[in-house]
Amino acid sequence: MNHCLSDLKEGQSGTVLYIDTTGSMRRRLLDLGVIEGTTIGCVHKSPSGNPVAYTIRGAVIALRTDDSKNIKIASIE
Repeated sequence: MNHCLSDLKEGQSGTVLYIDTTGSMRRRLLDLGVIEGTTIGCVHKSPSGNPVAYTIRGAVIALRTDDSKNIKIASIE
């Protein structure tokens, strides 16, 4: 079942299926290592919901919910 990255709760992780965005945001996500087959984990959600901290390839990145909704993941673990 497909989910959005924004669906992850703290402590959960998922595998990237694809990025559903174009332009500079797509380029930024690719530069951060958000590519098909990569595992991303949710580390911390701020009380207001934005931004959310994720681990990817050994680094911690922060994404806004609007941006993480465009990242489709295959599974939630």
